[in-house]
Amino acid sequence: MAHIHGTAAKAVSHSIHAAHGSTAVVAAKHAGAALGIAAATQTHTGKGFMSVFSKHPLLVFTLGVATGFFAHKYRKEIIASATRATELGKDFVMHQKENLEDLVSECQECPEEGEKD
Repeated sequence: MAHIHGTAAKAVSHSIHAAHGSTAVVAAKHAGAALGIAAATQTHTGKGFMSVFSKHPLLVFTLGVATGFFAHKYRKEIIASATRATELGKDFVMHQKENLEDLVSECQECPEEGEKD
């Protein structure tokens, strides 16, 4: 396992501590650790992500399998979060539509300035 130093270690530590205790973000914690390791690899060697991944296709496969595993394991929480976000989005749009209708009705009630005699 790679040993991380400096800001990459702080970022991984911060993401783990921020996500600690919440079951919905356990997958994010593990993904954050993997991303931190990949960022540390990039920073340490000075190479881009794509060059590292192109030389190690097994790493890409392993990350895909891990992502699939956590997506399957926490699929109910992910679906619930997506449904909640969709409902909040619909509520926001309806609220904005009502505000727009109120503004339009107020503008229609005002007499035109050109019609004054």
